[in-house]
Amino acid sequence: MKNQDFLFKPIEGKTVTWCSNENQYVVLENITADIIKRLYKEIPIKDIAKALSKKIDAPEEKTIDFILDIKRRFLKSKTKKDRSIINDHRDVKNPENFEYVKYYQVNNIIFKVSFFSENELYLIHPKFSHLETKKTTDYHHAFDVFTKHNYTFLTVNNQIIGSWSRNDIHYFQGKFSMELIQKIHHKEESKWMGVFHASALSNDKKAILFLGDSGNGKSTSLALLQANGFTCLADDFVPIDEKEQEVYSFPAAISIKKNSLETLLPIYPELKTTAEYNFERLNKIVRFLKPNNTDFTQHLPCKDLIFIKYEKSAELKFSEISKLEAFQQLVPDSWLSPNKENAAIFLDWFSKLNCYSLTYSKNEEMIDVVTKIFNDEL
Repeated sequence: MKNQDFLFKPIEGKTVTWCSNENQYVVLENITADIIKRLYKEIPIKDIAKALSKKIDAPEEKTIDFILDIKRRFLKSKTKKDRSIINDHRDVKNPENFEYVKYYQVNNIIFKVSFFSENELYLIHPKFSHLETKKTTDYHHAFDVFTKHNYTFLTVNNQIIGSWSRNDIHYFQGKFSMELIQKIHHKEESKWMGVFHASALSNDKKAILFLGDSGNGKSTSLALLQANGFTCLADDFVPIDEKEQEVYSFPAAISIKKNSLETLLPIYPELKTTAEYNFERLNKIVRFLKPNNTDFTQHLPCKDLIFIKYEKSAELKFSEISKLEAFQQLVPDSWLSPNKENAAIFLDWFSKLNCYSLTYSKNEEMIDVVTKIFNDEL
């Protein structure tokens, strides 16, 4: 049983439990969490059953079945799936020629990124084209992206980071972004608490995260707010460090879907001639809007999560929501550090957040609510 580890965090009358196997978070009834704690301490099942039968007034033999079921579900060794083509890449060499070579500048750091073909370019370049700078031999980091054996490979400074199949290409894109933030902010992967599928906004003093299903209007809301005096810290990929638990800026462009153009064109006329990209796998057509952030070293504390949704003709609805409800929506789309210390930091950070739901149809009302949250007026 000691081949895995657990963390337990009481939240709103239940226990959020972290299991080291598969880096899994589950919301459990307190009785279930207590049984896992006792099993982990290797207390005999008969002793656990005896105490449980008294607590819930049930026959001991029935509680044994219940405990055994919990043991099978939560204390069973699990094998991690390896998404790589092979465990060692000694036989894989970088191609001699790359069709596209781009240079991107983030603050004072210049990245040289070489793409084997247009296919690899399409996976990365659209989000970062606004950072493109002139060719130079004076770059700080070199990324290579190429495909071999139907796997997409990423190397950073001549070191192979990994390989991903076509079905796992979103993992490759996430890893590329993770490598970027490590270089931009000088923090290794172990120094990040997590990365969230969200939009991050700031007033240069603190940050707010917008969350919600794809198509709910996170990025459109972010674009509207950055046109009204706020700063875009990050869109779709929001990193938070483990030391201060602050939101760090990420320089990708804001993803704007086709159905948001009517709203945003009067504010951002440049979107009319911006290149359009059809991401068939994600079933969406988007254009990319340059964020208004001019300092990608910025990092700020966050105490508010807003699950935001644009709904045509809807009355404004704003309310605080259950932390457990927010947790169960936040975690599935997030990358969370597998380190036990970072998992404990995440649970503590989350337990202190304010969680809200905001549904709107009138942009002015949404902007007013968000402004009041930043000003602690709600």
